[in-house]
Amino acid sequence: RCGGKFVQNVESGDRVGVILDRTCMYAEQGGQIYDTGYITVNNSDSGILINNIQVKAGYIIHKGIVEGSLSVGDIVKISFDEDRRRKIMNNHTATHLLNYALRKHCSGQADQKGSLVTDDKLRFDFSYKTPLTDAQLEGVDQVVSEFIAENGIVYAKEAPLGIAREIQGLRAMFDETYPDPVRVVSVGIDVDTLTADPSAPAGSVTSVEFCGGTHLKRAGHMNTFTVVSEKPIAKGIRRILAVTGAEAAAAVARGEAMQAESDAITAQIEGGQYEYKKIIGEVNTLIQSNDKSVIPAWRRDRIRDHMSGIKARLDKAKNESEKGLATENAAEIASLIAKNKDAPVIVEVLKTKGTSKGISEGLKTMRKKAPETAAVIMAVNDDDVFFHCLVPKKLSSGVGLRADEWLATFSGMLGAKCGGKDLYAQGSGKGAAQVEKALNLAKQYADSKMK
Repeated sequence: RCGGKFVQNVESGDRVGVILDRTCMYAEQGGQIYDTGYITVNNSDSGILINNIQVKAGYIIHKGIVEGSLSVGDIVKISFDEDRRRKIMNNHTATHLLNYALRKHCSGQADQKGSLVTDDKLRFDFSYKTPLTDAQLEGVDQVVSEFIAENGIVYAKEAPLGIAREIQGLRAMFDETYPDPVRVVSVGIDVDTLTADPSAPAGSVTSVEFCGGTHLKRAGHMNTFTVVSEKPIAKGIRRILAVTGAEAAAAVARGEAMQAESDAITAQIEGGQYEYKKIIGEVNTLIQSNDKSVIPAWRRDRIRDHMSGIKARLDKAKNESEKGLATENAAEIASLIAKNKDAPVIVEVLKTKGTSKGISEGLKTMRKKAPETAAVIMAVNDDDVFFHCLVPKKLSSGVGLRADEWLATFSGMLGAKCGGKDLYAQGSGKGAAQVEKALNLAKQYADSKMK
């Protein structure tokens, strides 16, 4: 079929749909993506690059782009992308094991609502009222990993629908219409054993499903499995994304590296040897990269919860520390006022570790106790520099001493952000090593105005 109609011949560049008398390619159905590959005309270079396969009215339609020329009746050879098919097989068998694992860790309340199996991931929708905990997600990974370690045979065989429906532990979407006989896929226990005594408990200890898709020969062939995402998509419906094989191994490795980073930050904090600004930056960076990384979902949740707790703890410690520092700063400024009671100008750097709030509180006292005094007070906290400037109205209007201009004389060397007007201004920057130079510039400006 080409251009919306059936034709006898097609040429290079034509987009076509082809029906064959038989095929080894898998058409998209049952939640599994289609195969891709190539159809080659015997004894010819002509063929079709197949990029989609669908089932229409019971016929399998191979869709693709023609290279060369083809005609109805040509004898052809079919080749599908084996590497891609292998990854799809990995993910389809993993979908069955995931379904079983959810039953174990969700108290039998998780029922399949849909799935999609592709070569790079598997998607599984299921009914469940609440988000899965990190323990549940880890448990799901462990159950599937145990199947992989046991390396059980993946059995697939047709059975009478009436008998197959009675298999204990069977997972199926019972609102679906299944053929009779139906294909049963079981991991580790052969289908004949299950159908011989459907009421026996054998089916309850493994994955048993109705399925027409492609699967591995043994569970261990997928090598690695992990859930990388779990989220809601509708009320009472949640979606899992998972990966297998090399993709899963890479996700696990990334998760372990992220955990090592979390452990290193935690050890640094527990040892008490850290600078707040640096460590909080590391914590925030880890939280952000953790949320964006493709790693095991249970580990992501655990790292996020732990780092969020660490962040809250650091912020609380910082706030408590700053309260104490603010009190010390205000007391030191009060002492400066007492020592320089009649001085028209005070330009000083606090000896105590400083905070912007501490300087602000101290200058409130200065307004009351030394209303005629102008001041620039600086304070250093690690490499951060805070500074506030207070100018009485009498000096501002009398000699042109303005707070905003005063700060502008030295704030540039500190890369500072400043704000304020003629009577009060403040700012903060970096460069504790530059404070003495900044102090001298502030004094020079004041001297120039007070002459």
